[in-house]
Amino acid sequence: MQRDISIIAEKIDETALQAGRKSSAQMGAVIYFLGVVRDTEGPDQIAALEYEAFEKMARHQFDLILDQVEKRWPIGSVRLVHRVGRVGAGEPSLWVEVTAPHRAEAFAACQFLIDEMKKVVPIWKKAVF
Repeated sequence: MQRDISIIAEKIDETALQAGRKSSAQMGAVIYFLGVVRDTEGPDQIAALEYEAFEKMARHQFDLILDQVEKRWPIGSVRLVHRVGRVGAGEPSLWVEVTAPHRAEAFAACQFLIDEMKKVVPIWKKAVF
């Protein structure tokens, strides 16, 4: 399984990321997920979220999660971009691409990756009001 994990401060360029996909005739499914900052945090209106990461440990945790993904599903590749710094409401903070032979595998792997990421990867957010 090919892996590409990026933690970046600049805006996520969805168009460039999608254009950079490496095609494979064996992979019949490509799942894209875009996580966007909402303008509310609980009952409060917010302007942005401030993301902070312990990058070395975050990369290690992503590798552990991707090891699990690789054991459970026949995934061709995973590309993930997580933004740090101030991300305004309506802007993307997370972009994920998963390729697999079939859609069910791609969806399941993508869901698992995001759920596990939120549990164990040291990326924190703080609301900016």
